Amino acid sequence: MSTWQTDNGSVAVVTGVRTAFAKAGTSLRQAHLTELARIVMQESLARAGWPGRSLDEVVLGNVAMPADAANPARVAAMAAGLPMHVPALTVQRNCASGMEAIADGASRIYHGQARSVLVAGAESMSNVPLLFPSETLKPVGRLFKAKTLGQKLAAVATFRPRHFRPIHGLELGLTDPICGMVMGQTADLVGHEFGISRAQQDEYALRSHQRAARAMEDGDFDDQLTPVYAGKRFEPVTQDNGPRANQTMAALAKLRPLFDRRDGTVTVGNACQITDGAACLLIADGKLARAQGWQVLGHVRGYATAALDPARMGLGPVYAIHQLLEKTGLALDDIDLFEINEAFASQVLGCVKAMASDRFCQDKLGRGSAIGQLDIERLNVSGGAIALGHPVGATGARIVLNLLMQMRRRGDKFGIASLCVGGGQGAAMLLERM
Repeated sequence: MSTWQTDNGSVAVVTGVRTAFAKAGTSLRQAHLTELARIVMQESLARAGWPGRSLDEVVLGNVAMPADAANPARVAAMAAGLPMHVPALTVQRNCASGMEAIADGASRIYHGQARSVLVAGAESMSNVPLLFPSETLKPVGRLFKAKTLGQKLAAVATFRPRHFRPIHGLELGLTDPICGMVMGQTADLVGHEFGISRAQQDEYALRSHQRAARAMEDGDFDDQLTPVYAGKRFEPVTQDNGPRANQTMAALAKLRPLFDRRDGTVTVGNACQITDGAACLLIADGKLARAQGWQVLGHVRGYATAALDPARMGLGPVYAIHQLLEKTGLALDDIDLFEINEAFASQVLGCVKAMASDRFCQDKLGRGSAIGQLDIERLNVSGGAIALGHPVGATGARIVLNLLMQMRRRGDKFGIASLCVGGGQGAAMLLERM
């Protein structure tokens, strides 16, 4: 368990921006994750009118760190034109990496170690590499060492078909090494244990698409987005391509269970989309924000992380939200708006049920009673990862940015953004607008 809480107004979110989120293999497939991060970093500073030389730190959340860009935070920051004297750090907490970047920067400000920090999350799931078996190294090594044509032919002759059977790194990354379950299997488990039907999951997925499509049509995302010029034609990518305005229950019902063919309820339709994208925020000391006259988006009030059984990782938000409310002295009903990342429909619905359950909260959290009933009408009001996608390192930053934008639009005071985390963790952040 880890929690912290800020004093009134001490960590301000000055501004933020994100790229469009694009399904893996589509319009952003040729964009390196450091390029995605560079774009949102530059745009965030430009919108705030804040010079890079005045930053104290850059923190980037990323999960599938590329071999050609060790510490991608530093690579992206330098590519963005930030001065060499500004240090940069990459953090990784699986699905909560983007939120962890915000928490790390906010903690530095809270403890007086920084006044302004650029915090971001980025992921290119299109470019997660293929991995070859370790036994392939031996014949490859022989081939590299061969000097004559005869030696090279002899080395080639030692290759076998099994040496060319790669495993996708994404598949490994989505499999928990402790419980041995793929993330979708953990979602099936939560669905079974909380009695969440296939129809309920599909209904939730449909709602996510409908809300995201409506938000796009109403222009709710317009002030978040900045274009990415990607691909050989160098055409601007300006819109999320995951939401389906014409999605129907009938179409969702036709999809077969993906992980448990016989008894499973999780499908590609009620699970998050595999996606590319990046998001960034500029955060600053409250006194600095006031001195600069910034019309801030809101304030970071607290952050909590918690751990649980990896096989039930989807319930992580319940544990983290419990810790956050305990630390801040707030109740669930005090929170106006929520973002819980939609890794899976069963997982989000399971969190809602668990928070409303006296028995679960007593047995698992040590509370006297339930956390409370979370109103679906206050949850993910502009859709979530089922429609928009989940570039794992970026999502934590996106949901914080979107939550603050929605709070501003609705005039809300308190919001909580939360994610489940592969490996059995949860993260939650409390945000406030004056």
